[in-house]
Amino acid sequence: MRWLEYVAFLAIVLGLARPFGLYLARVCQRQHTFLDPVLRPVESMLYRLLGVRPEQEMSAGVYFLCFLLFGSGCAVVLFLVLVFQNTLPGGPADVYLTTPMTRDLAANTAVSFTTTTTWQAYGGENTLRYLAQVAGLVAQNFLAGGAGLAVGFAFIRGIARERSATIGNFWVDLIRSLFWVLLPLTLLGSLVLVWQGVPLNMAPYTSAHILEGGTQTIAQGPVAALEFIKNLGTNGGGFFNANGAHPYANPTPFTNFLGMLAMTVLPASLMVSFGHIAHRPRAGWVLLMVMVALFVVGLAICDWAETATPPQLADLHVVGGNMEGKEVRFGVGDSVLTAVVTSNTATGSYNSMHDSFQPLGVLVLLIFMLLGEVVFGGLGTGVYSIVMAALVGVFLGGLMVGRTPEYLGKRISSAETRWIALYALLTPMVVLVLVSVAVAVNAGRAGLATNSGPRGFTEILFAYASCMANNGQTMAGLNANTVFYNGTTAIAMLAGRYGLAALALALAGRFAAQRRMPTTAGTLPSDTPIFGALVFGTILLVGALCFFAALALGPIAEFVGRSS
Repeated sequence: MRWLEYVAFLAIVLGLARPFGLYLARVCQRQHTFLDPVLRPVESMLYRLLGVRPEQEMSAGVYFLCFLLFGSGCAVVLFLVLVFQNTLPGGPADVYLTTPMTRDLAANTAVSFTTTTTWQAYGGENTLRYLAQVAGLVAQNFLAGGAGLAVGFAFIRGIARERSATIGNFWVDLIRSLFWVLLPLTLLGSLVLVWQGVPLNMAPYTSAHILEGGTQTIAQGPVAALEFIKNLGTNGGGFFNANGAHPYANPTPFTNFLGMLAMTVLPASLMVSFGHIAHRPRAGWVLLMVMVALFVVGLAICDWAETATPPQLADLHVVGGNMEGKEVRFGVGDSVLTAVVTSNTATGSYNSMHDSFQPLGVLVLLIFMLLGEVVFGGLGTGVYSIVMAALVGVFLGGLMVGRTPEYLGKRISSAETRWIALYALLTPMVVLVLVSVAVAVNAGRAGLATNSGPRGFTEILFAYASCMANNGQTMAGLNANTVFYNGTTAIAMLAGRYGLAALALALAGRFAAQRRMPTTAGTLPSDTPIFGALVFGTILLVGALCFFAALALGPIAEFVGRSS
């Protein structure tokens, strides 16, 4: 039954990829859409108010500078909202806010939500006021998600254009991403969540009498305002500490399935947009099929690991999957599918506790984040992540046949190769250095609240991989609300957001300036199954070379230890 759901999920994603992809291509190219009669006047008014000249495009450097300044400004505003949230009116009552919003936690949270990481070193229901959640976090889910999609649009233009000094206008792309994509879809999705029972209120927390005779406090709040956009914008996080495992945030299997589609459809559709705008539709579908192939392999391994009887229960003659840390209303199947989806889409919106997964299950989730969003990925970032992986494959293929590598008619010379190499190496350089520091100093090891040994090492590696991938999910055994982790995880989040984007946009600018080379008999086709296999193998090879040693110290060592 669960595999029927897996197949249905992928079938729906692929079925929606083409119509959504063509729509996103029209939004990117400022072509006519069915929303234009309503949104064009709003767009023009915003351009006048903000002083934006839509016809004035930007170079890659200026585009990135605008992206960086916009993100920095949003981070400052969110930091101030969080620091001074006690002055905001409305609930919840102060007695429930048991986790103080310290300056280092506020800074970490501000960086987290403005980079679409939504890494949360706190529990939302015992840390934040309602208005801080709405005016701060919900707003940033829209703005950060829209900015990420804008960068994706710019990267696609850089690949598609020739002899151009510009790749678009950041402010135009941001406004169109927000009004043509995120706002209308979120409005519809949030209404569905309210229909399914997700609260949308500003009511005080409820005190309920339980059967045992005591009382239980039930958190309330404008939950539906956050829950859909966090998935659609591939932000992640959650209104509650339990995230998607909380019955108010994710009450039914239908809302769970809808959330997974919200995470996946737009990133998958962008590959169709990429092929359409570059006038190579099959090239976009090949990369999408590589994503699907990697997804299926990881899903199969994680499913096998979690449906097998845990070794700890084997001597007790207990038969069944690993239900520790999983909601009964979702079971193993929905929990595994959500875990794999959220690890691939840079969302981190989980519905089960991944610290309770078996070593191989954790290994799959960890690998997907370490690979750098090449499977679907974040909103916009997934496009340049998989294309960068494809360019590495093109370079290796060019070396094998003795030709200067080309991709979609653009030549990859030594200058472009340096940008590609820096992109491929930035994630291991940041993650492995930070992990090394964390395990070497007392402040890092002190965060291991429940586990040590290989499991403890995995928790630290998982945290920095999650932050670098702008994913945000965490293994609950690591206490990350310390000055050390609030500072070092912020470094990983910033590098994952702005370091990778800077390299991608720089390469897009160089490609945009080139003349498209004609296809010859010696050109490596980029729209064939053989090319897809080359990209697939390249991703696994580069990932193994960079991270196998670290993985061997963590989940692999734990798996071998439990099996022996």
